[in-house]
Amino acid sequence: MPDDKTRKKVTKKSLPNEVKISVEASLAKKGEDLVVLDLRRISSFTDFFIIMHGNSSRQNLAIYENVEQELKKENIRPLSIEGRERAEWILMDFGSFIVHVFSQKAREYYSLEKLWGDATKFSY
Repeated sequence: MPDDKTRKKVTKKSLPNEVKISVEASLAKKGEDLVVLDLRRISSFTDFFIIMHGNSSRQNLAIYENVEQELKKENIRPLSIEGRERAEWILMDFGSFIVHVFSQKAREYYSLEKLWGDATKFSY
Protein backbone atom coordinates (compact mmCIF):
# COMPACT_ATOMS: atom_id res chain seq x y z
CA MET A 1 0.00 0.00 0.00
CA PRO A 2 1.43 3.40 -0.94
CA ASP A 3 2.38 5.73 1.86
CA ASP A 4 1.27 9.37 2.01
CA LYS A 5 4.34 10.55 0.08
CA THR A 6 3.74 8.29 -2.92
CA ARG A 7 -0.06 8.55 -2.96
CA LYS A 8 -1.32 10.82 -5.72
CA LYS A 9 -2.96 14.01 -4.51
CA VAL A 10 -6.69 14.05 -5.15
CA THR A 11 -8.18 17.01 -6.97
CA LYS A 12 -11.78 17.78 -7.89
CA LYS A 13 -11.08 16.40 -11.36
CA SER A 14 -9.65 13.13 -10.03
CA LEU A 15 -12.51 12.35 -7.63
CA PRO A 16 -14.21 9.01 -8.36
CA ASN A 17 -16.94 9.22 -11.01
CA GLU A 18 -19.70 8.20 -8.59
CA VAL A 19 -18.72 11.06 -6.27
CA LYS A 20 -18.80 13.52 -9.18
CA ILE A 21 -22.25 12.25 -10.24
CA SER A 22 -23.52 12.69 -6.67
CA VAL A 23 -22.15 16.24 -6.53
CA GLU A 24 -23.71 17.17 -9.90
CA ALA A 25 -27.07 15.63 -8.96
CA SER A 26 -27.07 17.49 -5.63
CA LEU A 27 -26.18 20.82 -7.20
CA ALA A 28 -28.88 20.31 -9.85
CA LYS A 29 -31.45 20.40 -7.01
CA LYS A 30 -29.74 23.41 -5.39
CA GLY A 31 -27.92 21.63 -2.56
CA GLU A 32 -26.21 24.44 -0.63
CA ASP A 33 -22.65 24.81 0.66
CA LEU A 34 -21.73 21.43 -0.78
CA VAL A 35 -18.40 19.96 0.31
CA VAL A 36 -16.62 16.69 -0.37
CA LEU A 37 -14.35 15.38 2.37
CA ASP A 38 -11.61 12.94 1.38
CA LEU A 39 -11.45 10.59 4.38
CA ARG A 40 -9.15 7.93 2.94
CA ARG A 41 -6.17 8.86 5.14
CA ILE A 42 -8.21 9.05 8.34
CA SER A 43 -11.15 6.62 8.08
CA SER A 44 -11.49 2.89 7.60
CA PHE A 45 -15.26 2.77 6.99
CA THR A 46 -15.59 5.02 3.92
CA ASP A 47 -13.50 7.08 1.51
CA PHE A 48 -15.59 10.21 0.98
CA PHE A 49 -18.35 12.25 2.62
CA ILE A 50 -20.51 14.47 0.44
CA ILE A 51 -22.20 17.03 2.67
CA MET A 52 -24.76 19.71 1.86
CA HIS A 53 -27.98 21.21 3.13
CA GLY A 54 -31.31 22.21 1.69
CA ASN A 55 -33.79 24.88 2.78
CA SER A 56 -36.73 22.57 3.47
CA SER A 57 -37.54 18.91 3.97
CA ARG A 58 -39.11 18.91 0.50
CA GLN A 59 -35.87 20.19 -1.05
CA ASN A 60 -33.83 17.64 0.93
CA LEU A 61 -36.02 14.85 -0.44
CA ALA A 62 -35.63 16.22 -3.98
CA ILE A 63 -31.83 16.23 -3.60
CA TYR A 64 -31.86 12.67 -2.22
CA GLU A 65 -34.14 11.42 -5.00
CA ASN A 66 -32.02 13.02 -7.72
CA VAL A 67 -28.78 11.56 -6.34
CA GLU A 68 -30.37 8.12 -6.13
CA GLN A 69 -31.82 8.39 -9.65
CA GLU A 70 -28.58 9.59 -11.29
CA LEU A 71 -26.47 6.89 -9.61
CA LYS A 72 -29.05 4.22 -10.50
CA LYS A 73 -28.40 5.07 -14.18
CA GLU A 74 -24.82 3.92 -13.54
CA ASN A 75 -26.09 0.80 -11.73
CA ILE A 76 -24.90 2.18 -8.39
CA ARG A 77 -27.31 1.58 -5.53
CA PRO A 78 -27.05 2.55 -1.87
CA LEU A 79 -26.32 -0.07 0.77
CA SER A 80 -28.69 1.79 3.09
CA ILE A 81 -30.66 5.01 3.39
CA GLU A 82 -31.72 6.65 6.64
CA GLY A 83 -33.74 9.72 7.52
CA ARG A 84 -36.17 10.00 4.61
CA GLU A 85 -39.20 10.27 6.88
CA ARG A 86 -38.30 13.56 8.58
CA ALA A 87 -35.74 14.66 5.97
CA GLU A 88 -33.72 16.61 8.57
CA TRP A 89 -30.67 14.45 7.83
CA ILE A 90 -30.84 12.00 4.96
CA LEU A 91 -27.87 9.65 4.90
CA MET A 92 -27.17 7.56 1.80
CA ASP A 93 -24.45 4.95 2.35
CA PHE A 94 -22.82 3.69 -0.83
CA GLY A 95 -19.93 1.98 0.95
CA SER A 96 -16.99 3.89 -0.51
CA PHE A 97 -18.83 7.20 -0.08
CA ILE A 98 -21.66 8.58 2.01
CA VAL A 99 -24.04 11.38 0.99
CA HIS A 100 -25.38 13.58 3.80
CA VAL A 101 -28.32 15.87 3.02
CA PHE A 102 -29.05 18.05 6.05
CA SER A 103 -31.42 20.78 7.06
CA GLN A 104 -29.34 23.86 7.84
CA LYS A 105 -30.10 23.50 11.56
CA ALA A 106 -29.09 19.82 11.70
CA ARG A 107 -25.94 20.53 9.72
CA GLU A 108 -24.86 23.19 12.18
CA TYR A 109 -25.69 20.93 15.14
CA TYR A 110 -23.80 17.84 13.92
CA SER A 111 -20.98 19.85 12.33
CA LEU A 112 -19.41 16.97 10.38
CA GLU A 113 -16.93 19.27 8.66
CA LYS A 114 -15.47 20.21 12.05
CA LEU A 115 -15.61 16.66 13.37
CA TRP A 116 -13.66 15.46 10.32
CA GLY A 117 -11.51 18.60 10.13
CA ASP A 118 -8.35 16.66 9.23
CA ALA A 119 -9.85 15.56 5.91
CA THR A 120 -8.99 17.18 2.59
CA LYS A 121 -11.98 19.37 1.72
CA PHE A 122 -13.37 20.32 -1.68
CA SER A 123 -15.99 23.11 -1.76
CA TYR A 124 -18.54 23.64 -4.52
